[in-house]
Amino acid sequence: MAASLPLFQLLLFLLLLSRTRFSSSEYLIGVGSYDITGPAADVNMMGYANSDQIASGIHFRLRARAFIVAEPQGNRVAFVNLDACMASQIVTIKVLERLKARYGELYTEKNVAISGIHTHAGPGGYLQYVTYIVTSLGFVRQSFDVVVNGIEQSIVQAHESLRPGSAFLNKGDLLDAGVNRSPSSYLNNPAAERSKYKYNVDKEMTLVKFFDSQLGPIGSFNWFATHGTSMSRTNSLISGDNKGAAARFMEDWFENGQKNSDSLRNIPRRVSSIVSDFSRNHSRLLDIAATYKSSRGHSVDKSLDVKTRVRNASKRKFVSAFCQSNCGDVSPNTLGTFCIDTGLPCDFNHSTCNGKNELCYGRGPGYPDEFESTRIIGEKQFKMAVELFNKATEKLQGKIGYQHAYLDFSNLDVTVPKAGGGSETVKTCPAAMGFGFAAGTTDGPGAFDFKQGDDKGNVFWRLVRNVLRTPGPEQVQCQKPKPILLDTGEMKEPYDWAPSILPIQILRIGQLVILSVPGEFTTMAGRRLRDAIKSFLISLDPKEFSNNMHVVIAGLTNTYSQYIATFEEYEVQRYEGASTLYGPHTLIAYIQEFKKLATALVNGLTLPLGPQPPDLLDKQISLLSPVVVDSTPLGVKFGDVKADVPPKSTFRRGQQVNATFWSGCPRNDLMTEGSFAVVETLREGGKWVPVYDDDDFSLKFKWSRPAKLSSESQATIEWRIPESAVAGVYRIRHYGASKSLFGSISSFSGSSSAFVVV
Repeated sequence: MAASLPLFQLLLFLLLLSRTRFSSSEYLIGVGSYDITGPAADVNMMGYANSDQIASGIHFRLRARAFIVAEPQGNRVAFVNLDACMASQIVTIKVLERLKARYGELYTEKNVAISGIHTHAGPGGYLQYVTYIVTSLGFVRQSFDVVVNGIEQSIVQAHESLRPGSAFLNKGDLLDAGVNRSPSSYLNNPAAERSKYKYNVDKEMTLVKFFDSQLGPIGSFNWFATHGTSMSRTNSLISGDNKGAAARFMEDWFENGQKNSDSLRNIPRRVSSIVSDFSRNHSRLLDIAATYKSSRGHSVDKSLDVKTRVRNASKRKFVSAFCQSNCGDVSPNTLGTFCIDTGLPCDFNHSTCNGKNELCYGRGPGYPDEFESTRIIGEKQFKMAVELFNKATEKLQGKIGYQHAYLDFSNLDVTVPKAGGGSETVKTCPAAMGFGFAAGTTDGPGAFDFKQGDDKGNVFWRLVRNVLRTPGPEQVQCQKPKPILLDTGEMKEPYDWAPSILPIQILRIGQLVILSVPGEFTTMAGRRLRDAIKSFLISLDPKEFSNNMHVVIAGLTNTYSQYIATFEEYEVQRYEGASTLYGPHTLIAYIQEFKKLATALVNGLTLPLGPQPPDLLDKQISLLSPVVVDSTPLGVKFGDVKADVPPKSTFRRGQQVNATFWSGCPRNDLMTEGSFAVVETLREGGKWVPVYDDDDFSLKFKWSRPAKLSSESQATIEWRIPESAVAGVYRIRHYGASKSLFGSISSFSGSSSAFVVV
């Protein structure tokens, strides 16, 4: 007994220590991340509504990133950031159903937020309303399934990794990552209001750093407003655009030892040990490379693609998300707008060139290279986030809370001030889009003779509109001064064209308040909402909500309903105003209803859920043709090299290496948490080790058919050798899957000849 006493005391001490750690930590915190890269072929991309923008490869992979913050014995909130154009109502409904099956009432529509970064380079077809799936030829089940599954898995990871920890907040201004693309609309806001702000877009980034009490930093999420339109309307490679790039950069920065963010591209991925002095042994490397010719395509086990990933999913992850905010009128194309025919600046009020909107384009900082523009804007956000992360000291402390409501935005009573004093009650309207919507934006112009700032419309397009639906006089009056092009809120065949019932939500983590909105607020609309709710919360409880409270807007969250402009911007009817669906009083309706949520949050009230949004999954129509069969020329195997790396090749950093393989359609296997493309390096003992894959910014996977209806296809893998690459022997490998005439799917692989990097 005496001998066991010290052991008992030790166990008691450790127990007390663990309790001390637990009690000194403010919250339980968990993070998660999962692949949501959808079909990389044949599917229209979501965002630009360009029917010719069809996916044909991968720039880098898309992910769902989640955090959960919980009180040890109380409330919790879950926030998911999607590398997708926006959240989807039907996706949210099905995710919540899955969470309920797993966890009961632990995670519901009240405390789960699902937000999109607004990349315009992801597969479409995962929303349920007709307007948003026309160009994708209807509903795309693969797109939908991979997003639903990825969100669920990211939340499961975050839930299962909940541990005592803390959250720290920091804020700072990022000045050169966004410009206002509708400055003439912004100028229509009152001068006195505009004078309160230095810039015509928001420059502030708000970052939350998550810290595990034992493991240290485990992640960060930040909110900053800039559009996901660095990649153009003609791009066909799946990409997270600038925010997805920033997330990839920051996660790699952390996993590679948190080196200075300026040396991001100088971080060695892996160090070769074949030859000790590369500069003196170039010929030796060439001799080694010459012994590894391209391999014939061969069958592989389906599970093999996961094993070849550079980033091991089984390891503890640092999760970094770059979330969207009030980006409605904010463009990452910071060099300005120019006419592609003359090179002159576009018309200020209408963004036209000699009256034509099709010729007016914004230029990114890497112009004319959209990939470089994406890198630059992504890197700017990444570097700002690293600075805020390293200096985050304000600890989030206090209650976890949430409120949520569904509202019928097609018919809300809204109290607005009257010009001569007092107030009056007005209504929101059924959804409708104006003529200025069809003009597009300087990030992606529309077609025909539409133009932004059109508050009249024209006879021809009214006749075309009337074939679909003629808006009634009440709707016309309600939406004024918007000339209605598409009366989507009243179009119900074959099912709803636009949402009527929308969710709004408040999440609270100590002194941080997140306003989840189902659309794109313009800069000034977002400022009005943030300021109104912050002031209102302080007025309700000055002690609980002091001036150190931080309010952020999470845009494109839980569902999508296009834009929210101010009343004054709506009058101008540029793209953002023309896309404000529910009429001129939409913004004040949001402010009014968010104040009700704020009141319930402060007073601990339970609000009625409100009318439920429809579940239209069973009504969806898909016109996208399935993959029928894959084939290769006679004597050729899937995975065989079609165009090899030249023999005895030597490449330097900054140069590009290409290899082309006979392939199958990427829709056969999305390679979720796997890879279509891998760069391998040779290690001692003749072992090939993956060092880059299709989740790397330096590697592009491009897929194509020789003809539209051909069953043959090829995959070209391009590797722009980064400055971080170490000298050594490399090769390119392709993984894919083919479909037989009988419907069976077979996985295959093939590799290029080896080459040298010096």
